[in-house]
Parts: sequence; C-alpha cells; structure tokens
Amino acid sequence: MKREIVKIRSLLKGFALMSVIALILTVEYGHAAQAYSNPATPASFADLADKVKGSVVNISTTQVVEGNPLMPFLGPGSPFGGFFGPNLPKEFFGNNPHAKMKTHALGSGFIISREGLILTNNHVVEKATEIKIKLQTGKEYDAKLVGRDPKTDLALIQVSPDTDFAQPVILGDSDALRVGDWVMAVGNPFGLGHTVTTGIISAKSRILGAGPYDDFLQTDAAINPGNSGGPLFNMQGQVIGINTAIIAQGQGIGFAIPINMAKELLPQLKKGKVIRGWLGIMIQDITPELAKSFGLKSTKGVLVSEVVKGSPAENAGLLSGDIILRFEGKEVENAHKLSQLAAATAPNTEVKIDLLRKGKEETISLKVGTMPTEGAGQQMASPKEQSDWGMTVQELTPQIAKQLGLEPGATGVVISNIEEGGPAATAGLRPGDLIVEVNRTAIKSLNDYQQELQKVKKGENLLLLIKRADGSFYTVLTPSGNDQ
Repeated sequence: MKREIVKIRSLLKGFALMSVIALILTVEYGHAAQAYSNPATPASFADLADKVKGSVVNISTTQVVEGNPLMPFLGPGSPFGGFFGPNLPKEFFGNNPHAKMKTHALGSGFIISREGLILTNNHVVEKATEIKIKLQTGKEYDAKLVGRDPKTDLALIQVSPDTDFAQPVILGDSDALRVGDWVMAVGNPFGLGHTVTTGIISAKSRILGAGPYDDFLQTDAAINPGNSGGPLFNMQGQVIGINTAIIAQGQGIGFAIPINMAKELLPQLKKGKVIRGWLGIMIQDITPELAKSFGLKSTKGVLVSEVVKGSPAENAGLLSGDIILRFEGKEVENAHKLSQLAAATAPNTEVKIDLLRKGKEETISLKVGTMPTEGAGQQMASPKEQSDWGMTVQELTPQIAKQLGLEPGATGVVISNIEEGGPAATAGLRPGDLIVEVNRTAIKSLNDYQQELQKVKKGENLLLLIKRADGSFYTVLTPSGNDQ
C-alpha cells in the first residue's frame, strides 16, 4: 500500500513538473512569436486606402494615330508593351494603312500640389491631343502637358483646381525602402476605376533595358494595364514609387520608378524639359578579363574607353584607359551608376573625379557640360585579311570611313567578317567594328595590326579597343581552347 502511495506521489510530482515546463514553453513561444511578428503589419489596409484614394486620379487621353494604334513604350517584347491601346489588326484600316483615326487610352496619376500638378508616366500622355483626369469623386477636369522626360518615362500635367479639388499626396523617400517592406498600389487597371492592391518590395535597382537611367523598384503588388503612372505607397501613406511596367508572362512582378528620381527631376519638369549633365566619355564595366589585362586587383570602378574631342572630359584631362572610382565622393559601382550620377548633375557644376591611372590614384576637377542631342551611327563591312582570332580585317579607306560615319583622320582596321563560334564572335564583335588599339598600342594601318598580333604569345589574350557607331569600348579575346 505504501509503495502505491509513493508511486502516486511520484506521478503527481511528474505531472506538476511537466505542467510547469509546458507553461514555460508556452510563455517563451509567445515571446518568440511576438519577437518575430511585425508590429507595422496592419490587420487591414482600409484606413490607408481611405487616406490616399482621393489624391489618385484616372487619366484618359485622346490621340490621333496613323496606322496601328498600339503604342508600346519600347517596342515588341518591352515590359511596357501593351500597356494601353488595343492591338488592332491591319484589316481594321482597310486599304489605307496610313489612315488617321482617333483612339483613346487610359492611365493613372497622382496630385502633387495644390496648384493642380499631377505626376504620371510619359508614355501615358506622350502623344495625347487631349488629356482628361477624373477624381475618385467622379469629377472631371481638362489637363495640359507641363513637361515630360522620355528617358525616365516621367511626365507632369496640370489642371485648374477648384474648391472641390483633392489634396496632394506626400512624397516619401524611396532610398529608405528595404526589400520586404509592405507597399500599396492604387490605380485604374483596365479602366475599372480606383483599385487597391498590396504586396512587398521584392527588389531594388532593377535594370530592365527600358532606358539609360533604369533604376526600378520591383514589387509583387498586382499592377495591370491602366495602372501606369499611379502611385506606390508605403505604410505611412507616402508615395515611394510610380507604377510603370509589368512583365506580361510573369506573375507578381511589377516595376515602379523610385520617387526620389522624380523628385530630382521635378524642378526641370516644371520648366517643360529635362537638361542633363554630360561628361563626354564612353565607359564600360570592368570584367575579370579586363581587370587582368589592365593589371587591376578588382573589377571595381568604370573603364573609360573613349574621350570625346572638345568635351568636358577632354578639357579636364581624362584619358582613354582611366578607371573612374568615385564621382563627387560617391563610389562608382558600374557604368550605369556613373551615367546616372553624371546625368543628374546640373550643367556647369564643378565636380571631383577620383580615378586610377597606370596604377596610381589621381583626383581631377571637371566642369559638367550639357548633354548634346544623340546621333546615330552607320555600319558597313567589306573584304579581307585573315587572323587566328576568328575575324577578317582590312585597311580603313576614306570611302569605308565615310560609309561608317567616321570623322576625318580616324585610324584603325575594319572588321569585315566574323567567323561563327570564333573568339571574335564570342567577344561580341561585328563586321563594321573599327579596331583602334591592340594591347594598348594604337593601330593606324593593317601593317601595325599584323605586327601587334605577332607579338602575342601562344595562349595569351588579346586586348582590343573597338570603335562602334558613336561609341568605343575595350574587349578581351580569348584564344580557342584557352582555359584562362
């Protein structure tokens, strides 16, 4: 009997101990769950939607088009393609493919000032002959174009506000965003009217090939045709992006222009157009092969492949082959970043550029110029001089130089044929490219080219400076079978 009593007591003690442990685990789990929960995550987005919806507008435009009215932002395959306008069949125009007709398109925008200024995408209003905006209340206003910038796809329009006009939004700080932050998109998808979708920031600084100043925010908040130009809000109700693009084949992949880019350009958009800074250099990223050929320890910085004659860069003493490390104290991570920094700098501004020249760091002062109108180059190719690098070259004659659109006095040898699968093809060279340097030695004739090739030892790479159309770049050719 005593043994049974002892056993019962032992069991009771065991149950008590287990209860205490369970209680401790419950408390600790609760603390852990609380630690991992995000207090900023709302139980509902309704309050935020009510707060901002009045500042978002629907935009409808009328355009007079000739031929097919499909107006993609960048042509077939572009992430902007199909954002508005039906893709009407050719039969729609009958026997006159150049018939003019009125077509309508829809987009979104948001009010940024009490004076009736509205920010949207350039491709929403670019060719519009008439622009109307509608508030969430249903009230409509006629709008006029104030300024636009095709390179960043931004546009500013304006209406004459009245006492019923909505309040402007608050512009936030897109640089402060973190991947994983909650965001809310508001717009006019498919012409349905005000629609709210939510998601997170999936990535930052995305480059889509839409233009030279790509720097998109990626989000999984649903963005559809008609959302173009609408705002992307953070949880404080501040605009941190402008919804711009979707990938038609993708799910949960949308893109927005960071609001900080728009804020930088707003003063110029208000004046009607954007004037960008210009250095006057052709630049490229540094690949591991280029780093090795230039004796660099890393691929940091940007390689100057050409300095434009009479440009701010030439006046400041920049040289082909310089490695730009910093621009006004900001690290230059790649060519895209330097292009953005230079373009965002007002013309006539004096800047400091830190560079690496022949292994030594130097700092030069440069007065930024005004970006000129971009020109177009030409290409042409013709017969023969063989090499082991998978390409055929020939002398540069005055006739060929003229056909290639080269300036008088240009020197080098012209690539006339590329062998499929050879080193030149692998490096991306094309017929019509002009070889200006071989292993940092200037090439003025076919004889110069042949002599430099003879100096290359078996298994060594070939460093070329190529001029193509309006630009120049360095490239490294690796001989077939070389594992380096």
